[in-house]
Amino acid sequence: MNASGRYPMLWRADVLPATVTPAQRCTRGTLRSIAMQGLVKGALVLFALALLAGCDASPPPASSSYAGLGQDAADFAQVERGRPLRFPDDFGAHHGYRIEWWYVTANLKDDQGRDWGVQWTLFRSAQRPGPEEAGWNSPNVWMGHAGLNGPTGHRAAETLARGGIGQAGVNALPFRAWIDDWRLESRDGVNMDRLLMQAGGHDFTYRLHLDSEGPLVAHGDRGYSEKSGQGQASYYFSQPFYRVDGEIEHAGERVHVTGSAWLDREWSSQPLSAEQKGWDWFSLHLGNGAKLMLFQVRQTSGTPYRAGTWIAADGTATALRSDQILLTALTWTRQDNGKRVPTQWRVQVPDHAVDVTADAIQPQSWMGTSFPYWEGPVRLSGAPGGRGYLEMTGY
Repeated sequence: MNASGRYPMLWRADVLPATVTPAQRCTRGTLRSIAMQGLVKGALVLFALALLAGCDASPPPASSSYAGLGQDAADFAQVERGRPLRFPDDFGAHHGYRIEWWYVTANLKDDQGRDWGVQWTLFRSAQRPGPEEAGWNSPNVWMGHAGLNGPTGHRAAETLARGGIGQAGVNALPFRAWIDDWRLESRDGVNMDRLLMQAGGHDFTYRLHLDSEGPLVAHGDRGYSEKSGQGQASYYFSQPFYRVDGEIEHAGERVHVTGSAWLDREWSSQPLSAEQKGWDWFSLHLGNGAKLMLFQVRQTSGTPYRAGTWIAADGTATALRSDQILLTALTWTRQDNGKRVPTQWRVQVPDHAVDVTADAIQPQSWMGTSFPYWEGPVRLSGAPGGRGYLEMTGY
């Protein structure tokens, strides 16, 4: 382990020696190394995940949907309308469901008034149905993403772990989510109201305190969030009212930052249909104190499926229908890998007097991770102004 606490890169995935034995493939350092830093792509990603899940596992079948989230998941626990959210249990992992994540984005400013953005994400993916098991029998693979967006550009880091050996996991009470030395955990030993968040890559780290100033928010129908109109759905709630204070260290410079953060908790077994190829998702802190979550899931043909939540300044939430939301891509930016993504959007919710243009602060914010996507902070102009985060997948 190096001085930053990260495990060193031992193998490049594209030059993995043919002489690596099955026993070597099942060692912690080798497995993490072949999947780190976004070097594992395509079939090699599936190979690495299969190794992490257990040496007798087979790669999952290909799917036309983003990251395989449209694959049939009949043997896993199903999302059903009417299940109430349960706290603190729902802060923790939901074994039996196929996929879930703990996802934080933060819009920050330093003492010089410069804009920064931070992302912290932990994914759990079950390679087969069933409860968590200790040791190598665990069905779970964990993946962490960290992003830093600032005056000098965008940086990202990725780390992978297998379940059952303590390298990654989530406890509901006291709340603690971790993968290696990345942490999102309660500072008072209770719930998600006061959190410590830290992570880093080879040239950046951040350590932030998050303090909630409003209630948790359930999306959709009391936490049941439809994604397709064809039965695909997730359980989904957020804490969009965090006040943030902390430090970022980048290129030898330590910077004090303050701002606001948004945490998403979501879990499902099949959140997309096989015909859905990706999504555009907005979490917006509006200038009038309200919050706005919007997403559209793009179809291979036909119009996107749209939904959202209007969150008043006092935390009162109102679900938004597709016909209440207008999302228009205005400007596209070619990323370093040649992909073009829309980095300027017009966002309209006429029923709540929202008509803003969302501009990416750093248009080059591609996350070149195992399952790549675009993620970065946006600045809002128009009524009522504000700032937020944009995520785009499947491009």
